Amino acid sequence: MKKLVKFKVNGEVREVYVEPHRTLLEVLREDLDLTGVKYACGTGECGACTVLVDGKAILSCLTLAVKVSGKSILTVEGLAERGALHPIQEMFVEHGAIQCGYCTPGAVLSAKALLDENPNPTEDEVKEYLKGKLCRCGTYQEMIKAVKAATKKVRAGK
Repeated sequence: MKKLVKFKVNGEVREVYVEPHRTLLEVLREDLDLTGVKYACGTGECGACTVLVDGKAILSCLTLAVKVSGKSILTVEGLAERGALHPIQEMFVEHGAIQCGYCTPGAVLSAKALLDENPNPTEDEVKEYLKGKLCRCGTYQEMIKAVKAATKKVRAGK
């Protein structure tokens, strides 16, 4: 039996009837057409499905949609404002941390969660937040550099 799920996605209130077994990943991609959230492993090992729920990075492939009813969800589509990339996105581009782009949305959202919590992280803290993000292109060092560079822009409010 379907249940009504109501949440705020990228600032917009959305209501969807879903089967209780459906994941947040499935609802975001299939029902709300937010394809920036990626399906890769389906077991929570790769981080490609990362979104922010009430500001915390979660794996949407492991989260039932009914469990986040009433919460605020941010996907990579919600980061850009008025057509301008978020500073974290800009730095991922500038530092070459977006080879194929498949892991990028999850890594960018994890970086946003980190910078929202700690606007001046150490390199070890950046590594900890990016841990669990599987990048088959091997852009880990570029991701770390991008997040560190983004800290300056985020702190400056750019």
